[in-house]
Amino acid sequence: MQIVVIAALAAFLLAIVIANVRIVAQSNAFVIERLGAYSSTWSTGIHVKAPFIDRIASRVSLKEQVADFDPQPVITKDNVKMMIDTVIYLQITDPKLYTYGVINPFGAIENLTNTTLRNIIGELELDDTLTSRDMINARMRSVLDEATDPWGIKVNRVEVRNIMPPESIQQAMEKQMRAERERRESILKAEGEKQSAILVAEGQKASTILRAEAEKAEVILQAEAAKESAIRRAEGEAQAILSVQKATAEGLGMIKAVQADEALIRLRSLEALQKVADGQATKLIIPSDLQALAGIVASAAEIVAPAKARGE
Repeated sequence: MQIVVIAALAAFLLAIVIANVRIVAQSNAFVIERLGAYSSTWSTGIHVKAPFIDRIASRVSLKEQVADFDPQPVITKDNVKMMIDTVIYLQITDPKLYTYGVINPFGAIENLTNTTLRNIIGELELDDTLTSRDMINARMRSVLDEATDPWGIKVNRVEVRNIMPPESIQQAMEKQMRAERERRESILKAEGEKQSAILVAEGQKASTILRAEAEKAEVILQAEAAKESAIRRAEGEAQAILSVQKATAEGLGMIKAVQADEALIRLRSLEALQKVADGQATKLIIPSDLQALAGIVASAAEIVAPAKARGE
């Protein structure tokens, strides 16, 4: 009987021990209370709690979590009401503070997000709100991270996912965007026409310059050719005159070499007169010294007679 009681007691104790053994998984933490007060925080591994004394107050995930809140109404500085949707990425860094810091931490973060977002947007006008998402994200992350430190939560990122202006504002923005696109189109078209006109004018200018340069080159070539022709002609005439003068000089030298006397010269003059008389001229030039004609003939006879004797 005692053996059965001992065995039953051992089985009961073993069951109690087994029931108080806990295994904490990776990226998790258990907050343990002893007699209602905080005792310790269990990290990854196997743990055994004291039966009937210790209890697990909360199981906390240490993974990064995403808090996706509903769109919130906000009013800009220029009194435009819009809806803004935000997403918050956060992580629990201290399980004890997260457990005992605030009731419903995610609800508290949502309310804090709404008030912070209204304060930031209230300082901005509509255009600044639409173009300042990075600034809004940075300011909200800074405020929320500082506010959640006592709760053991670290806010890693805040993203403004969507900004929804009123329908009338959206229509006005669409009209403004359409007008801006048309304005840019007109500017681009005008710039294209201007560039085309400039290119055409530059082409005409270049063509005129090239034509003028061609005409100039042609005139220069013609002048050079005329100059060269005149030089060649002048050189030819000079060469001809030089040749005539040279022939005349040679003739005079030959006459001088044969020692022609006055009688020979007169005979040559008579022969020239005879040739003139044999021509077709209507006028006859007769020497004024007719009395010397007989002398010329006599002289010629005297010259011819010895020439015939020599066989000339």
